[in-house]
Amino acid sequence: SSALYAFPRAVRRRWRAVALASALFFVPMIAGLIVAQVDPTFAFRIVPRSMLDPLTEAYAKGFAEGRTAGDNSLMTGFYVNNNVGIALRCFALGIFGGLGSALYLVHNGLSIGAILGYVASQGAGGNILTFVIGHSSFELGAIVLAGAAGLSVGWSIVAPGDRTRADSLEAVSRDVVLIVFGAAFMLLIAAGIEGFWSASSVPAEIKRSVGAALAVLVLSYLGLAGRRRA
Repeated sequence: SSALYAFPRAVRRRWRAVALASALFFVPMIAGLIVAQVDPTFAFRIVPRSMLDPLTEAYAKGFAEGRTAGDNSLMTGFYVNNNVGIALRCFALGIFGGLGSALYLVHNGLSIGAILGYVASQGAGGNILTFVIGHSSFELGAIVLAGAAGLSVGWSIVAPGDRTRADSLEAVSRDVVLIVFGAAFMLLIAAGIEGFWSASSVPAEIKRSVGAALAVLVLSYLGLAGRRRA
């Protein structure tokens, strides 16, 4: 149970890095989403068309048929591999003074926004929203937190203050390790939801309600769990 509280406490101690990572990710994402809806060809400059067209076809079809258990397991494995890879790169690139993490957050945010905007511009916006809403609070939250950990590492090297760089890095290392492990666990949860729930034939209204509830749960946990009672 102490680990359950240690993770959100570490996130709150690094709130500046988390706020910066959130801005670096979500501002380009929203911009990409809006621009790609207004001008769908914008998405082709960010994401290959060979990836966008099959995605659009898949979402246009909807989820009435669901997926087989074998497909679910296969896709969960793919999502774990893909998402953990993104989060690890987001964190590891922080070693370059935090700049690598910052650029990776911007690039990922813009790419995700462009994909969502393009699919919506082709008339499948409702379906892609229904698909992503269940797992996105875990998945996108984890990517932002991994980026924040990378920014913390980079900043401790660039601006160690009156400490040596080694001491400065050591001072942030415990929080950073907790955040990276917490983010990895969030990605495992996201992959499970994405593999077994998001593409299921459960009605859209239920998926959206559950997704909204999970987003509130994630934010409440990170913001409130482990706070000392006054």
